[in-house]
Amino acid sequence: MIKIGILGYGNLGRGVELAVNLSKDMEVVGVFTRRSPETVKTISSKVYSLTEVYGFKDKIDVMILCGGSATDLPKQSVEYVKYFNTVDSFDTHAKVPEYYLALDKVAKENGKLGAMSIGWDPGLFSLTRLLFGSLLPNGKDYTFWGKGVSQGHSDAIRRIEGVIDAVQFTVPIESALEKVRSKSNPDFTTREKHLRECYVAVDEKADKNRIEKEIKEMPNYFADYYTTVNFVSKEEVDKLRGKLAHGGFVLRSGSTSNDASHLLELSIKLESNPEFTGSVLAAYARAVYKMAKEGKTGAITVFDVAPKYFSPLSDEEQRKKLL
Repeated sequence: MIKIGILGYGNLGRGVELAVNLSKDMEVVGVFTRRSPETVKTISSKVYSLTEVYGFKDKIDVMILCGGSATDLPKQSVEYVKYFNTVDSFDTHAKVPEYYLALDKVAKENGKLGAMSIGWDPGLFSLTRLLFGSLLPNGKDYTFWGKGVSQGHSDAIRRIEGVIDAVQFTVPIESALEKVRSKSNPDFTTREKHLRECYVAVDEKADKNRIEKEIKEMPNYFADYYTTVNFVSKEEVDKLRGKLAHGGFVLRSGSTSNDASHLLELSIKLESNPEFTGSVLAAYARAVYKMAKEGKTGAITVFDVAPKYFSPLSDEEQRKKLL
C-alpha cells in the first residue's frame, strides 16, 4: 500500500483525498495543515498540524503539496522534498525553469524525487503539446482554457491586501478558436485568445481602484490579457464559484505535404477542476513511488514519466487489457 500525505487542505487537497480513497493501492496517512487541525473537516483522513509533519519522515511514501503557486509552492517544494518524495501542481508557466532547477538541486542532495507542475496545464496539456508537435512537426500549437474557474489566478487575487474572496473565470474567445479549427494557422497575441473575468469581494474600506490596478497589472497572471474586474459580495463570489468547473483545448494545425493538412485536438470538460487535478496528482504520486523505488532522484515533470507508471495494473496486465 502506497502511503500518501496531503499538505494543505483546500479544494485541491480535498480532490486529492477523494482520488486516493478511490485507489485500492493507496491510502492517506494524514492531512497536514497550517490551520488548527480541529477546524479542518476532511472526508475520512486524520488531520495534523503542519508542525508535526517532520515526525512522518519514514511513514509517508509520497507527500502531495496542495498549496498555491504564487507564494506557497516555491517555498514548500524545496523544504519538504528534503524529507519526502513530493508531487506538486506549480502552474506559473514563466517560472517553471527556475522552479525546476531549485527543486532538482535540493531533491538530489537529499536522495528524493519531486514531481512538479503536475495537473492538466501545466501537465497533461504540456504532454499533449510535446506529442502533437513531435507527430506533426510542420505546424503550429494553440492552447485555449475555459470557460472555467482558474484556481491559481483566483488564489493570486485573494493574496492582494483588502480582498476577502475572489473567483476568476478564463474565457476563450470563440472566434479565435474557430480560426484555428479552420486550419488557417492564424497568429494571435496572448490577449487575442482569452478574456479573464474577475469577481472580487473586498473589505468595506478597501481601495477598489488600487485593487483593480494591482489585478490588471499582475505579471504572469493578468497583465497580458483583456481583464475585467467586477466588485461583488462574498455571497456572490461563493455562488459564482460553484463546483469550480473548467476545461480547455490543445490544438495543432499543420501539414505533412502540400496536399494534406491536419488538425489534432484534445479537449477536456471538467465539472470539478480540483477533483480532476487531484486525480492527476494521485496518479503521478503512484508513478513517483515506483520511480523512487528504482532509485530515481531529482526533479521530474510530465515529460519524464512513462505512462505505465500511472497505472495500478502490472506491465503484463496493461499489455493484455489496454494495448
